[in-house]
Amino acid sequence: MTEVIGLSAFAHSDLPTAEVDRQQEVYDALADAVRGLVDATIRSTVPKERIRSVEERVRALTEELRAEQLPGPFGIHYNDEGRSWNWGNAVVGRRNAIAPPLELLERPGGGLRAEVELGAAYEGPPGLVHGGVTMLLLDHLMGEVGSDGHRRVTMTGTLTGRYAAPTPLGPVVLEGWIAREEGRKVFVEATLGTPDAVTVEAHGVFIIPSWA
Repeated sequence: MTEVIGLSAFAHSDLPTAEVDRQQEVYDALADAVRGLVDATIRSTVPKERIRSVEERVRALTEELRAEQLPGPFGIHYNDEGRSWNWGNAVVGRRNAIAPPLELLERPGGGLRAEVELGAAYEGPPGLVHGGVTMLLLDHLMGEVGSDGHRRVTMTGTLTGRYAAPTPLGPVVLEGWIAREEGRKVFVEATLGTPDAVTVEAHGVFIIPSWA
């Protein structure tokens, strides 16, 4: 089963990078607008009559987008220029309104870091980021770290988190780095927290698949 998943997850595309960038700009704007709609849906206090009117318009817009769509999930696409894009990803997907999306940057000393704003859509306990969301973000960051600049594919083997403190909604900072490697196992460590304090520590083992 792993072999099939591994081979089918990547799709070659003839799109030149310049066109990929143009499309990304268009879908960035759409996904950002939908994120705003999600936030407004959570926090709106307008009368129920107006809510029903908005619902009808949202459903109509959804049907408009469904007029032409992929038969399944987006997967990962790549072209001959070395560009890859996974716009459906739950963490970094540029088309995915569920994704914050996370922007990954190089970390001084090695690894990756990211800063992101998490609002009402990511709430667990009142005013706090859902613990599952923190691990979702860390899992993705750590997998990217393990890939060592996309030189290789890595998949989560084990992931352990320690919640040192609650994470307030608002600005969140993540950092991850490779601790060591043993054969096809990549040991990654990471932290997540506010700009002032670490609230979650994570340790993971990421596996380089045999098909990669």
